[in-house]
Amino acid sequence: MVWDRGEKNQSSLPSHAQERARDSADTGHARLHELGYKQELKRDLSVLSNFAFSFSIISVLTGVTTLYNTGLTYGGPLSFVYGWLIAGCFTMFVGYSMAEICSAYPTSGGLYYWSAKLAGPGWAPFASWLTGWFNIVGQWAVTTSVDFSLAQLIQVIILLSTGGKNGGGYEASKYVVIAFHAGILLLHAILNSLPISWLSFFGQLAAAWNVLGVFVLMILIPLVATEKASAKYVFTHFNTDNGEGVNSRLYIFVLGLLMSQYTLTGYDASAHMTEETKNADKNGPKGIISSIGISIIVGWGYILGITFAVTNIPNLLSPDNDAGGYAIAEIFYQAFKSRYGNGTGGIVCLGVVAVAIFFCGMSSITSNSRMAYAFSRDGAMPFSKSWHKVNQHEVPINAVWLSAFIAFCMALTSLGSLVAFQAMVSIATIGLYVAYALPIFFRVTLARKSFSPGPFNLGRHGFLLVGLRSSGWQQFGSLLVAVAYPITQETLNYTPVAVGGLLILTVSSWILSARHWFRGPVTNINN
Repeated sequence: MVWDRGEKNQSSLPSHAQERARDSADTGHARLHELGYKQELKRDLSVLSNFAFSFSIISVLTGVTTLYNTGLTYGGPLSFVYGWLIAGCFTMFVGYSMAEICSAYPTSGGLYYWSAKLAGPGWAPFASWLTGWFNIVGQWAVTTSVDFSLAQLIQVIILLSTGGKNGGGYEASKYVVIAFHAGILLLHAILNSLPISWLSFFGQLAAAWNVLGVFVLMILIPLVATEKASAKYVFTHFNTDNGEGVNSRLYIFVLGLLMSQYTLTGYDASAHMTEETKNADKNGPKGIISSIGISIIVGWGYILGITFAVTNIPNLLSPDNDAGGYAIAEIFYQAFKSRYGNGTGGIVCLGVVAVAIFFCGMSSITSNSRMAYAFSRDGAMPFSKSWHKVNQHEVPINAVWLSAFIAFCMALTSLGSLVAFQAMVSIATIGLYVAYALPIFFRVTLARKSFSPGPFNLGRHGFLLVGLRSSGWQQFGSLLVAVAYPITQETLNYTPVAVGGLLILTVSSWILSARHWFRGPVTNINN
């Protein structure tokens, strides 16, 4: 047997000396120390676990299923079959840019820390403040939308299991749906209070579930369906009958991208988990890139498989169908009902999706809490001292429960208006796009010559080929909003109001208060 000399020598050291030796061999730990932070979280995650958190948050089963109605409404098959590839291509550009920056600055703060380092001393505090608040509010909105989507899907599963809308099935009220949402958040907070080794196991299980679930559903549904769409329909049909008063084919196609853009977000989780990842300056970037790449492949397969079972778009979108207008639920249910006389198999398939969404929400809370932990460590949040504390399992326990509580509060807007709640969902997309864009923008402008890359880098000309394209895509994505005509209280899109309000609050708080005391990321190596 041949022994690695470092391991052999290390085995003879006392336990505390072994720990220091392991830390010195861990480039991620050494890099964190260089950036001015002491290790407070347990560094147990492998590259597979790091990837799993981002992949389970992207969760194509979650995003595609919950926003398939939007894709069908705006353009239909052609819009999301090709829109997914377009969005995926540019998202990969963004991922490469973020991976390069993550390699240089592997901290839990992620985006807001990167902005501070890349914007330069003069702009660092404001850049960090703006990026941080858009990132964390966007993340909270992601958790809100994911767990509320699961609550809605549970309501649809109950409806179909009791006979469907046309068979006297039980339709849960909005208060019951909120109760489901609260219960889901409670479970997620409890799971996220466990040691990181348990979360690592659940994260890998979530990744496996998403991959296997996609392959099972993309093959099973079109195989079971008695009526199938032709290849020509799937790859060329463009639905212009959206019922929203939008007539421009280009604008309809652009709005159809919302499904893809909403789904292909959340991969910054790999960055937020770097302080718990071994060799984070290498494995963090790998987690970002691999989660995006695999999501693009399996997501396109899922879209194609489901779309081959689409033959009547108006019926799928009708609120009078058995699933109450939930398109994919109606597809699954009718596929099995038409072949076997009942839709039980379709309900089971919806259960597969529900489990994937559950894992997605769990990982979202994990990412939220690490961002809140890092942001409060630098004093940016009210009552910061409470949110960056860690328990005996080295888990930021208070930040976990804070994230769950805020996600519940954001969902309460659904009791007043589902349109207003959609604004919360839109913040999940647009807020994150703004947060993604800012450090990349600073990388290709202010830090073009001063940036010192880590082990993963794009080379001398990478910022021109990747950085500029990804920055432009983020700006484009942040401008997308859906609108219905004529504009009424029920059809008014509150997204610009919500996002604009967040911008006003962030900038106003900076001008009136934070600029006097917030100095950006604060090192704690001597604390």
